[in-house]
Amino acid sequence: MPGAVLKTKEYLEAVAAVEIDVMVDNDAAVENVSRFLSFQGFSVSVDSQGRFSTISGQRAPEKAKKLEGTPGLTKIKGKSDHQKILVMISSRNLGKGDDDLGQKLMVNFIKTLKEMGSDLWRIVMVNDGVKLAVKGSVILDELAALESSGVSLLVCGACLTHFNLLEDKKVGETTNMLDVVTSMQLADKVISF
Repeated sequence: MPGAVLKTKEYLEAVAAVEIDVMVDNDAAVENVSRFLSFQGFSVSVDSQGRFSTISGQRAPEKAKKLEGTPGLTKIKGKSDHQKILVMISSRNLGKGDDDLGQKLMVNFIKTLKEMGSDLWRIVMVNDGVKLAVKGSVILDELAALESSGVSLLVCGACLTHFNLLEDKKVGETTNMLDVVTSMQLADKVISF
């Protein structure tokens, strides 16, 4: 859930903090809040006790400032020769109807994405689409190749947690809904499946 990151973001927008402690109750939130605080210039440590974890962040007083941006997101600086295309994948299937056909179509679609060239900026996987990024996925090699070529892969942490797949993720960066929404705002074009 993005709640912990959003609350942390709201706090940092209001206060130029040098220390912060955030208590969360799931591994995806630990990863997301830790990454968010690191991006904001905090040294981060995590203390887990049972089902709860406390993420502690500390930064030098001279570095205390209000929020600068969102982790994992590139600011748009001027016009580029290329579009920033974001592909949102919410299912392992492409289209509705026959599931076997839908899975074959999705595999072919992902294999063909490289044809977009440098216009393909980011792939976001949510809901059932996160299963493409985990151990056993037939498309892992192609996703890894896209990531190696510079395409950003964001994989929904809440979705991975829901399906008990957080430990099985093999490609991409575990992310939260704040990153997803901000990515959609920054993209020139969003293609959604």
